Amino acid sequence: MDVNLKLKALDITLPPVAVPAAAYVPFVQTGKLVFLSGHIARKDGKPWVGQFGRNLTTEEGKAAARAVAIDLMGTLQAACQAAGGDLNSVRRIVKLMSLVNSTDDFTEQHLVTNGASELLGEVFGPVGAHARSAFGVAQIPLGACVEIELIAELA
Repeated sequence: MDVNLKLKALDITLPPVAVPAAAYVPFVQTGKLVFLSGHIARKDGKPWVGQFGRNLTTEEGKAAARAVAIDLMGTLQAACQAAGGDLNSVRRIVKLMSLVNSTDDFTEQHLVTNGASELLGEVFGPVGAHARSAFGVAQIPLGACVEIELIAELA
């Protein structure tokens, strides 16, 4: 399966790597593993703000997590290109860690995170199946509703 053709079929255009907002780099490769820094949810080019259990629904969260996955794939594409390949050189999406801005009684962080997991599975097929953690947190930088980081293995 060609990842680039799958993205085109889904009408997904990957964004360029975002400029870091603090003292970090967008990705680091060590050996065959590439670690992507956390990406916050964005809507219309601005942080997608809100808190689950207060003013956002789980379905809105799935959409926000899906948007994060698209941004993550843009950064992953840059990491692949830096290593001399493209997204087809991803051997495995290894793990996602998802931080979900939520009230203390909201318990559907895992369902919010499915928005990212399902898209990665659709784009990468079996290579996109990954381990995952989803945490509820009291706040995320810039008031964003979701932040996700990713680890991938390159060929």
